[in-house]
This record gives sequence, structure tokens and C-alpha cells, in this order.
Amino acid sequence: MSTPVIIFLILLFAAMFASYKANKLTPAGTLTGGVVALAIFAGAGFTGIGMLAAFFVLSVLATSHKKAEKRKIATDKHHPEKRNAGQVLANGGIAAIMGLLAYQIPSQTILFTVLTAAALASATADTLSSELGMVYGRRFYNIINFKPDEKGRDGVISLEGTLIGIAGSVVIAVIYAIGFGWGNTFFYIIIAGTMGNITDSILGATLERKAYLNNDAVNFLNTALSVLTCWLLILI
Repeated sequence: MSTPVIIFLILLFAAMFASYKANKLTPAGTLTGGVVALAIFAGAGFTGIGMLAAFFVLSVLATSHKKAEKRKIATDKHHPEKRNAGQVLANGGIAAIMGLLAYQIPSQTILFTVLTAAALASATADTLSSELGMVYGRRFYNIINFKPDEKGRDGVISLEGTLIGIAGSVVIAVIYAIGFGWGNTFFYIIIAGTMGNITDSILGATLERKAYLNNDAVNFLNTALSVLTCWLLILI
């Protein structure tokens, strides 16, 4: 076993233990998070783990930020502080699949590492925009008709929340670029993450409000759409 792998495994088990003890993940969520991390590391190495760690840390901080204030808001959106296995897969499952594909198809490693970043950019943008947009947004609109709507409801957006979401995608894109180099992919990741976040809001305003989809399904689909968007941008 190589030294980088040993270092990774030590860091992984330490992070899993700390996340569980801090009540950020359920036991099943902890194990699932470990599997997701393994898949991403296999394909994208420490840069992939850096992106995953950025998503997790930013999500935890955003969810915890001004909890008392957010409890007073009637909301459809739920990003609980203690995440279970389903929620971990909803946010990280697509990124894990891309990581495995990067590992299994060496000739396409660069493509699938970019797509891994796109999926994590979308997950980060979605969580930050919804959690912090509720707090810092000034005017809230339904994304379908752009009529004023109640903050915290599925499919309701604000300018501030959208910009915060874009900033989240930028963080992931920067980490990717530091690890794999700067280029057009930097912008593709940001665009894909933003499109995934917008897709989340559209699905929330339509299918989720009507209970055809739950929040986990919407999160999974928005990361999948971000991957498709990034792939199309690369092909153009």
C-alpha cells in the first residue's frame, strides 16, 4: 500500500470519527460518507477529497449558521445538521460515480474528474444558497413565475442566495484548478454548479411541492444535471 493511500485512510477514518462524534452524520451516514470519499479519492486523488471536504465543511457551517433565526421561518427545505445515508448519497452519489468512472477508465480520467467537480459544485451551491439565502435574502421570488413568494419554500429564490450559491461553485472550481490546472474547465464547473442549483429550485417549485419527489431525489437530480451540463460544455 502506497504512502499517499495510507495517509488518505488515516485522514478518512479521523474525519469519519470526528463527524460522527460531532453529531454531523448518523452511523449509516458516516459509513456511506466513507464509501463516497473512497470512490472520489480513487478517481480524483487528494484534489477530489479537497473538493468533498470543502462541500462538507461549508454545508455544516451554513446549516449551523443562525439556527435560531431559521427555526422561525416556515420552510419546506430541510438540510438537517445530522445527515443520514440517503442524504449523503443524494449530495455525493453522483460525484462518487464519476470518481469510480475516472478510476475505471484511465483514458477518460480528466473528463470524469471535471464531472466530479461539477457534481460537488452543484451540491455546494444548492446547500449554501438555500441555507444562507434564507438569512441574507431581501426579496424572494418563485423561480417559475418570478412572483413574490414566501422564503424557505421549495422553488423560492433570492438574488443574495443565488450569488452565494455561485460563490460556493467558485470554491469548488478553485480547488479543482489548483489540483488539475487552470483553464476553461474552471468556468465550466461554475456554470454547471449554478445550473444544477437552478434545476433544484425548478424541481422544488414543481415536482417537490406536489410531493412527486422528495428533497433527496431533487438533490440527486440537480447534481446529475450539473454533470450533464458540464459534459455538454466540454463537447462544445
